[in-house]
Amino acid sequence: MRRFAFSLVLLAAVGLAACKPEAPRPPASGQSALDIMEKVAVAANRCWFKSGDPAFKTYQLSPELSSFSGRPRILLVRKGSRDDRPVLVVQAEGKPPRLDAFGPLLNEDLALRIRQDVVRWANGKKDC
Repeated sequence: MRRFAFSLVLLAAVGLAACKPEAPRPPASGQSALDIMEKVAVAANRCWFKSGDPAFKTYQLSPELSSFSGRPRILLVRKGSRDDRPVLVVQAEGKPPRLDAFGPLLNEDLALRIRQDVVRWANGKKDC
């Protein structure tokens, strides 16, 4: 019975890992993680928030670029909510930098657009 319970836990863990959305990955081009995340943060602020995009009107941007962990990131949180947990985290780390995105917002209809925007901006494009 104990072996069966362990097998169920293992299967559940594998199943959850399989559900994790694929993270956007820009090509490495000699930039630091901070360089990439600065581009993403500026473009996200301009294109998603300052433009008044209705898809993002219930969220607010919280950039955390000066990270001592070596993982500069941006967070999207629900506007006016007491729940401080982010609905989206986009971060870069490593050399060459690896870009990751995760959070419940990537399980919504907006996920494909977010991934495309983030990768485009990380690659230096500025269009919305």
